[in-house]
Amino acid sequence: MAITSANQLELLQTAEAVAREKMIDPGLVVEAMEESLARAAKSRYGAEMDIRVSIDRRTGKATFTRVRTVVEEEELENYQAEFTVEQAKQYMADPVVGDTFVEEIPPVEMGRIAAQSAKQVILQKVREAERDRQYEEFKDRAGTIINGTVKREEYGNVIVDVGRGEAVLRRNEKIGREAYRPNDRIRAFIKDVRRESRGPQIFLSRTAPEFMAELFKMEVPEIYDGIIDIKAVARDPGSRAKIAVISYDGSIDPVGACVGMRGSRVQAVVNELQGEKIDIIPWNEDQPTFLVNALQPAEVSKVVLDEEAGKIEVVVPDEQLSLAIGRRGQNVRLASQLTNLDIDIMTEAEESERRQKEFEIRTKLFIETLDLDEFFAQLLVSEGFTNLEEVAYVELDELLVIDGVDEGTAEELQARARDFIEAKNRAAMEAARELGVQDSLVAFDGLTPQMIEALAKDGVLSLEDFATCADWELAGGWTTVEGERVKDDGILEPFGMTLETAQDMVMTARIVLGWVDPAELAAENEETETETEEEAEA
Repeated sequence: MAITSANQLELLQTAEAVAREKMIDPGLVVEAMEESLARAAKSRYGAEMDIRVSIDRRTGKATFTRVRTVVEEEELENYQAEFTVEQAKQYMADPVVGDTFVEEIPPVEMGRIAAQSAKQVILQKVREAERDRQYEEFKDRAGTIINGTVKREEYGNVIVDVGRGEAVLRRNEKIGREAYRPNDRIRAFIKDVRRESRGPQIFLSRTAPEFMAELFKMEVPEIYDGIIDIKAVARDPGSRAKIAVISYDGSIDPVGACVGMRGSRVQAVVNELQGEKIDIIPWNEDQPTFLVNALQPAEVSKVVLDEEAGKIEVVVPDEQLSLAIGRRGQNVRLASQLTNLDIDIMTEAEESERRQKEFEIRTKLFIETLDLDEFFAQLLVSEGFTNLEEVAYVELDELLVIDGVDEGTAEELQARARDFIEAKNRAAMEAARELGVQDSLVAFDGLTPQMIEALAKDGVLSLEDFATCADWELAGGWTTVEGERVKDDGILEPFGMTLETAQDMVMTARIVLGWVDPAELAAENEETETETEEEAEA
């Protein structure tokens, strides 16, 4: 095929036809043609040459040019595409390094092999452009619901036709034992869109909590308009779900609006989710109140929240225990997911027994360590004192409110408590010293003498030893052995050490020892925070 044919517009017509068919920019097709013609010219004139082709967007005329770049003499490598300043003077008036000399060369006749190669280049470019268009189209639709048609099923994964592309509904993203046949209509949530070498990969889900939230948004106009907000969703796909909602308009009941007239709105969602039972719960800023709502239909007698540990204790009447826990723990598990809290459920009888045991243990502690009679020790426990540290270092006024305690008695109580703690600390430090603990560990901030003794007993004798510890070795954790979760006891776990505190202390030790640069660590943390924020926004 000769490029200098009379019908030069044929190139542009072909580019426009391909672009229309594939729904991509005609300019991309023309660029692919230019690249393919340049390849053909290189095979004719020499692969080392820098040959470029430009197709006029109006006339379709293809112009072939050879480009040579001026380089330093010692950098001259490719004699076909580069030349020195001296060599360039015969072509250019005042050449300097970096200048380019462009000269037009005769067009080439495209043989059969060159034409085939050109066709492959154009097809490849068109495929890449089509993939980019698909990715750009679907990336902004992540987090929304899409309707599609089932094309086929492969190893349990469903391939879905979503218009100008294909999506995958993986086996673990289907509800229960859903089965689909070719040409079935399907509605799913776009969980993720990834750009991969084989093209954009669109991953669907019908088990994601967001799928339920989006379905409610479609069925409930008040949610779509922002009058009602979905605060949290927890699902056991195909079985049961809980959704927490709040209304920003006092005249609108959020639960009633989501249920709809005679349950029409919620029933539409239930039908789409294969009969999944849905509990619609009013959201509340007060966590204990919200938890009581989340455990419906069970009744709750009392809630005790430990904000620091992120745990919550719920006391229910004896006859409500099975209802609160639910079949196979389903109700309490969903409530835990909804509130993002660890929930410990116990009956009133169990709570009473536990409190009695705790009362007896604390009473015995005060009797033995402070040399008190049983009545006075019980009085301290009744006033909320749980350990010696609280008695020793509390404000004096808090002891004076106890009946029968004057200033002299309060001071004596604190003195006894402090003496006992100091004696215990001395004994712990002596034991640690005998085990060979080093001053570097003793001087490290945040470790009590009892902690240092526990570390020494486990062979952690220096700050270097401490810095090599993993956070779970200090605070405890869980590992999976042969499919079963096994508890790993932490050295400092008995002292209430958390994983987060252990991480901070170990990192501080590494900084003190010079193993870690604080500036680099701060930069890494800032980068991680930025990535987390970007993911949250996405």
